[in-house]
Amino acid sequence: MNLEQAELESLYRVSEVNSPQGAPQIKGQLEDIGFLPGEQVTLLRKGLLGKGPYMVRVGTSTFALRQSEARMIEIELFAHD
Repeated sequence: MNLEQAELESLYRVSEVNSPQGAPQIKGQLEDIGFLPGEQVTLLRKGLLGKGPYMVRVGTSTFALRQSEARMIEIELFAHD
């Protein structure tokens, strides 16, 4: 599942960041701000009509993402060890 499909306030873990066709630099930018495999992520708020922008917490930082960026971030439910 990707971040766009996440339930609000649920805790997830980033499993992968996909690179869009023709724009591999966007993957690097998302990784640079903390969207790395294994990092905890929570979808805090969705924009109008459930679309972007999305307010997301990754680690201890909060960011706004476009809908297209949220689709690039693959996530899985966070399993407490």
